[in-house]
Amino acid sequence: MADDFRTTEVGGRYAQALFDLALETGRVESVRAELKSLKAAWIDSSDLRRLATSPIMAADEQVKGLVAIAEKAKFGATTRNFLGLLAQNGRARDLPAVIAGFERLHSAHTGVVAAEVVSAVPLSTAQTKSIQSALSQALGKAPEMTARVDPSILGGLKVKVGSRLFDASLKTKLDQMKFALKRA
Repeated sequence: MADDFRTTEVGGRYAQALFDLALETGRVESVRAELKSLKAAWIDSSDLRRLATSPIMAADEQVKGLVAIAEKAKFGATTRNFLGLLAQNGRARDLPAVIAGFERLHSAHTGVVAAEVVSAVPLSTAQTKSIQSALSQALGKAPEMTARVDPSILGGLKVKVGSRLFDASLKTKLDQMKFALKRA
């Protein structure tokens, strides 16, 4: 689910179109906030994922569903119309790639570095500040950090900065040990 958020060629083109429109209308930050909300909904809602990715769902039903979600979330016209267009063109399944592409374009435009931290349990405020400080030192500037909980990593952290992934999760370490034992 969260791994779905990688830019594809199609997602990148739609993201560029949305970013250009948001830039032209002065709504970059509001569209970005709405897409962040949509990303969280995508991760949390199997119904939303099913609506967007179902091969048996007609495009007009996807349009109605996505526009209804946008209206209920009180998204602005730019995002609402874009979601309708995406579904109408049969590309609702590309929504995660569009969101990832938009985030990358926003980061490049503003010079902000985005970092995603995944932990097995929710991080305390002190832990979050410590990670933020370490990332600031490593990157040379303060990143915009988002935290996510994924119990399947068992322990440790995964930190994604741009296209780089630093995986210090217990699951990965155990998998590496398992692989090494099989080779021995």
